[in-house]
Amino acid sequence: MKAGATAFPWEQAMAFGFGRLRLASRDFWTLTPRELAAAMTAHAGPARAAMDRAGLQGLMARFPD
Repeated sequence: MKAGATAFPWEQAMAFGFGRLRLASRDFWTLTPRELAAAMTAHAGPARAAMDRAGLQGLMARFPD
């Protein structure tokens, strides 16, 4: 591996493919990296902004416990 390069995250990819997508081994290993990335992006859902102070105060008012 070249200096500064990062290894492919095989453990995370396999956990997602086998666990979340419930793919058979044969199906997982025939995916291209682009197909796997597209599936991971689709399952990630929309990106959300971090909650601001007003949002936190609103939640605290709604759920005072």
